[in-house]
Amino acid sequence: MSLVLIKKVVEQTGYTEQAIRAKIKKGVWPQGVLWNKAPDGRIVFNLSEIQSWMAGKKV
Repeated sequence: MSLVLIKKVVEQTGYTEQAIRAKIKKGVWPQGVLWNKAPDGRIVFNLSEIQSWMAGKKV
């Protein structure tokens, strides 16, 4: 599993930070699968799962 911060997700996917935050808020990207909160409160993303989602695989 590759956990990264939002800037890395932006670099790797082409989505803007605003688009990513909208996907989280709308529930398109479920917590515990594509992202989670670290103990310090920052959001971390599972980049490999996001790439699978982008390829059309169900989450």
